[in-house]
Amino acid sequence: MAPQHARLAGVAVHLPESRLTTRDAEHRVAERSAGFRPPPGIVRRLTGVERLHVMPDAWQASDLAAAAARKLLAETGTDPHDVDLHVFAAASQDMVEPATAHMVADRLDLRCPSFDIKNACNSVLNALEVAGALVAGGGYRRVLVSCGESPSRAARWSVPDLRSFLAAIPGYTLSDAGAALLVERSPHPGLLGFGGTADSSAWHVGTLPGGGSAHPRGDEHTYFRLDGTGLRRAFETLGLKVLDDTLTRLALTWDDLAVICVHQVSLPYLESFRERLGLPADRLVVTVAEHGNTAAASLPFQLRRALDTGRCGPGDLVGLVGLAGGISLGMGVVRL
Repeated sequence: MAPQHARLAGVAVHLPESRLTTRDAEHRVAERSAGFRPPPGIVRRLTGVERLHVMPDAWQASDLAAAAARKLLAETGTDPHDVDLHVFAAASQDMVEPATAHMVADRLDLRCPSFDIKNACNSVLNALEVAGALVAGGGYRRVLVSCGESPSRAARWSVPDLRSFLAAIPGYTLSDAGAALLVERSPHPGLLGFGGTADSSAWHVGTLPGGGSAHPRGDEHTYFRLDGTGLRRAFETLGLKVLDDTLTRLALTWDDLAVICVHQVSLPYLESFRERLGLPADRLVVTVAEHGNTAAASLPFQLRRALDTGRCGPGDLVGLVGLAGGISLGMGVVRL
């Protein structure tokens, strides 16, 4: 029997039409915070982020994922009933129970097993690895990976002082977005390989603590908090060896990749990361300034942008590099 392989058959993205500038976000904080006013332009100066996408008030994370998935199914000519497995992969969720995958599946009229994979901003990267393994193992022919990120709901608009504002800054740089990817059985390998590592002792540097057993109630636990200095230090300690090791295992170098998609938290950190790896700037797809940090939707968004602008196409190799709270670092290599 011929070996089974998995390929990426398509990727689609949904970005809400409503936009918010980071200056608008600062004005909103000033209006809702008693006695505190953010220094004008501070978010852009610190992060390079200028504009964000904000979903409609009546939408949920599942709506964003479903919008992207509908686009993907239409573009690939895939009937929803031909999807064998559906995985929802995002930092966001509609609610603690049930899995958000079921809300997405209901909106798409899917009739297949559905479950969530959750690992902060690396959720989609991890889901691709799982989907590829399940397809290559012969258990499924076609897996839909959907992602809906709704971080606008976790932004803190009332803060008492500058220190609290700085801890809440990620909420003013995160964008709502949906993404979807289709993984199919193939006679030729498309998902070539993955590698990853983590330092789970640093989980506390970025949290959204509400809704779990630690903090089941309390409005103060519903906002995202980040220790930016701690996060940077944790990633520096973790190192980048796993990325080079992954390429070596696949007998590849960075120069073999037409495009390198890197999860983007801010422009300064992206540039620092690029310099540490020695990556050529023209291989990156920079989206964070004009579209914000789209969390786990970031990698598929960059890949879709690269495809749409002709920077990569069939037969090209693409690197997907993920950085996430937890903390974790990972990489996947895809032949289109």
